[in-house]
Amino acid sequence: MKALSEQELHNLAMNIVGKKLEEEGYEFMGVNSKLKKNPQFVCLKEKLLHFIIVRCVSFPQDPKQYDNALMKKMKEHALKFEAKTYYAGVGLSNAEDGSLPVYLNEAYTVDYEGLIEI
Repeated sequence: MKALSEQELHNLAMNIVGKKLEEEGYEFMGVNSKLKKNPQFVCLKEKLLHFIIVRCVSFPQDPKQYDNALMKKMKEHALKFEAKTYYAGVGLSNAEDGSLPVYLNEAYTVDYEGLIEI
């Protein structure tokens, strides 16, 4: 069994958020899947620009808790582009045992409740 790397977990979280954004009618202007490069998604919806920061959060951390300093910095950056800023925290954990890592091709649980406006 191979545990997913930090980058693989990040990509999985981005896929989960990306599918939801697509369902909600967001148009992707830019996508960045590199760790520590923000925002992950730059989207257009109803003629408004949206900056979306995605973070993968491991059990037992709360996916709704975010880094205030980073979000403040991102919001200031977004305002220069008249964009809205959102945080998308995705909790990923092993479906069998939350204390174990998420393994490749094994069941996992997702805790994602949508975008949080900053």
